[in-house]
Amino acid sequence: MPNLASSSSTHFDRARLLAVLEPIVHAHGAEMVDFEWKSEPGGWVLRIFVEKKGSAASNLSTEEASVGLELCAAVARDLSPALDVANLVDHRYHLEVSTPGVERTLRGPHDYARFEGKKARLKLKVGIAGQKVVTGILGPLAESSVRMNIGSKSHDIRLDDILFGQLVFEFGPAPKPGKKR
Repeated sequence: MPNLASSSSTHFDRARLLAVLEPIVHAHGAEMVDFEWKSEPGGWVLRIFVEKKGSAASNLSTEEASVGLELCAAVARDLSPALDVANLVDHRYHLEVSTPGVERTLRGPHDYARFEGKKARLKLKVGIAGQKVVTGILGPLAESSVRMNIGSKSHDIRLDDILFGQLVFEFGPAPKPGKKR
């Protein structure tokens, strides 16, 4: 799980935050995928991303792993007072609980293995044929790299060379030429 963003005016103990978050999320039949702590135009936001419990271990698709609005609201309702009691943040912030979505961020080797065969966009440190942002189909994960099929070519990309990875959602087949939608 990535480190929380910190600033000189706002920093808190990540381990204490996880100790508050995880039991509440699990009590609702979900698991935490990730969280963000960042300053946005409306103020500071603590954003928690959840999916069905066991989704990562079972390699469920984004559709199979998704949770509903009711679960997100219930988690937020229970999490808010628990965070207030833990007193991890000494100023106002907004709490948001949501799913990671169909265009979820890929976090670490397990996600690259879990979503093999899915379309993804990667931002790279070192470009492929001059491109630092590539889109293709994720292939198998090796020890320190992932294969990506871009067009008719396959490329082995070192995980250390990936700055950012994200699934790409496709809305379905394009209509045939000359056919009205």
